[in-house]
Amino acid sequence: MVCKFPTSLIHKQKGFIRIKHILPLKVLKMDFRSGEKEETLRKEIREFVKEELPSGWLTAMLEEESRDEDWAFAMSIAKKLSKRGWLTMSWPKEYGGKGASLWEQAIYLEEVGYWGIPGTSMGVSGVAWVGPSLVLFGTDEQKEKYLPQIASGEPDGVWCTGYSEPDAGSDFANIRTTAIREGDEYVINGQKIWTSAAHRARWMWIAAVTDPDAPKKHQGISTIVVDMKSEGITVNPLVNYTGYHIFNEVFLDEVRVPCENLVGEENKGWYQLMRSLGYERGSVGVGAFGYGKRILDELIMYARETGLFQNPEIRHKLADRAIEIETAKMLAYQTIWKMSKNVIPVYEPSRDKVFNDIVTERLAITGTEIMGAYSQLDPLNRDSRWTKLKGCVEGLYWLFPGISIAAGTDEIERNIIAQFGLKLPKSY
Repeated sequence: MVCKFPTSLIHKQKGFIRIKHILPLKVLKMDFRSGEKEETLRKEIREFVKEELPSGWLTAMLEEESRDEDWAFAMSIAKKLSKRGWLTMSWPKEYGGKGASLWEQAIYLEEVGYWGIPGTSMGVSGVAWVGPSLVLFGTDEQKEKYLPQIASGEPDGVWCTGYSEPDAGSDFANIRTTAIREGDEYVINGQKIWTSAAHRARWMWIAAVTDPDAPKKHQGISTIVVDMKSEGITVNPLVNYTGYHIFNEVFLDEVRVPCENLVGEENKGWYQLMRSLGYERGSVGVGAFGYGKRILDELIMYARETGLFQNPEIRHKLADRAIEIETAKMLAYQTIWKMSKNVIPVYEPSRDKVFNDIVTERLAITGTEIMGAYSQLDPLNRDSRWTKLKGCVEGLYWLFPGISIAAGTDEIERNIIAQFGLKLPKSY
């Protein structure tokens, strides 16, 4: 809402604008409470948490992909979420969804983030952006084959995403993995890196060059579905410095894929992938502030229990983090509101991602400052009596640099915000 004051009330002095008087203004009340349907869903999810998750459940971001026992538990929860229709609740009913509203989906993602419900992403990408992209660009046969698999919560519905390469991250058009057509097959050669859940996935959502001679690089890229059981695929683990096996490098050597696995039009993959990245960045918003709110609440309880809350500096820092998390929530809600009005968000997912990355960094640093030496303990040793908050603060501290790179670096996101949000000209 923008308030406009009559010019007679405005006093200009040395470049500043000052309001002379404050007149009684009509107050417009904005109700941010969820509707009855959404609140019922929230209560049902919290009951599910009590019934299905261990008491005091708290988990670090993405760690379910690392250890076999954690992955098995996550998949068991995914099946239960699927039976309740929550796993893909906003998808069309004919593809295994509930046709739920975007606001119901938002409540679900918020609660998932807060409680750390495992198994909700099915290998990170399947639920969040592969499914929605297939609904938009896939053939009827692809929708009928892949979407029910994802919605089922079964292992065959687990996906990974093959975008980044050793020489192509933010410069996405610089990918070198090729998919050359030979008869009714594509022959794929190349390497992907930082591929989350590749060691768990049945399918890869891959970007490859199908026209090496295209006038512009981005005009020769296509999206193809690759069966991870195909001959010629090698997956090597990339264990990060927290000790988690989340990422992988994937080598594709003469991998043959049926041409029917092409998604959308050949050489139009760039434009489709921009939509997919929008889903990826947009899916970050609600879940991220939900998880941030949980870590903040845990830090507040820790500060109270240890007497640190008496320190005004600590209280002020926690208050700042609370304000930032609430701001992230409002930004995410605005994006959802626009989508609910059938307005396609252009820069908003990038805005939400960048702000959440900033909040995550500040929350991690504040957490380590509050916990002191306890924050230096091995986050993998989460069951030790010396490890506080299950090692989540330490894990978050080591993860936030990578989070700011995933799905597009914050610098790239800021360029999108500048160009499409602020209407600033390109510098090239």
